[in-house]
Amino acid sequence: MTITIATQVRNRLFKNLYEISFVKNPAELDYQLSVKNYTIKLPALSTADRELVETLNTEGVAITSLEALSIPSAPQMFEAAKNLMLKIPAITCGEKNDYVVHATSTQIMESPEIFLWGLEQRLLNIVENYLGLPVAYHGAYFRRDIANNVEKKSRLWHMDSEDRKLLKIIVYLNDINEDNGPFQYIPQSLTPEVTHALRYKHGYIRDKTMSRAISPSNYRSCTGSAGTVVFAGTASVFHRGKKPVASDRFAIFYDYTSRQPKFPFYCKSSLPEEDLVLLSKKFSEQQKQYVFWRE
Repeated sequence: MTITIATQVRNRLFKNLYEISFVKNPAELDYQLSVKNYTIKLPALSTADRELVETLNTEGVAITSLEALSIPSAPQMFEAAKNLMLKIPAITCGEKNDYVVHATSTQIMESPEIFLWGLEQRLLNIVENYLGLPVAYHGAYFRRDIANNVEKKSRLWHMDSEDRKLLKIIVYLNDINEDNGPFQYIPQSLTPEVTHALRYKHGYIRDKTMSRAISPSNYRSCTGSAGTVVFAGTASVFHRGKKPVASDRFAIFYDYTSRQPKFPFYCKSSLPEEDLVLLSKKFSEQQKQYVFWRE
């Protein structure tokens, strides 16, 4: 616990230091120059994938499906995920303040198709075009969000801050409607005024506070059947996981940033280093660069 607290204090100090103008401004200029210079190196996209990136850039979120993406390894990933769903326990009544159960690293290692799907080149090309820079892949988070009244952390409104642009690819494993905990967001076009109204810098915002800054009629819910895929630029829009009330939500979150993130000390992999090394036997040389991007 002491190490965790010390790490949190260190990270907050680094973050505060970055906000000082003589540190922040050169870093931002360097970032903008890197994006400009990398434009000619961005991979080519199909018309459909280009439209997806354009939607991300304007709306902040784009919704599709495994079927529409038609990535060859998707059936194996989805089958492994459906089998893993049966092994993720519900929270017991003695854990009243918990709201999510994650698959363990051991369980993910037993179902490598789940992690490997996030390294499909077509997905990485979409991510790279959105970020505008070489991609760092932070792994797959398999989660069961419990149907209860707990409202904290990811169930509160927030924006991610690890990088200037981030992308999460969310795969729904069961049918999700308004009562099953959909991913919710506020459109990117409305983000600046909400940020200004809240004087928001970081952290979590309760719905009562958010509803004073913007009408809930502007909230957008990402609903859909099992196999729905949500691309979300979570550094560019306020978002949350709406608390499920009818049944638990099962989903996989695939996380990506650039390889020169704004706050690298907040970036971590979903798997420990020793597991990544074992799993790397299944990686191509190019895929290794996405995973071991710090080296």
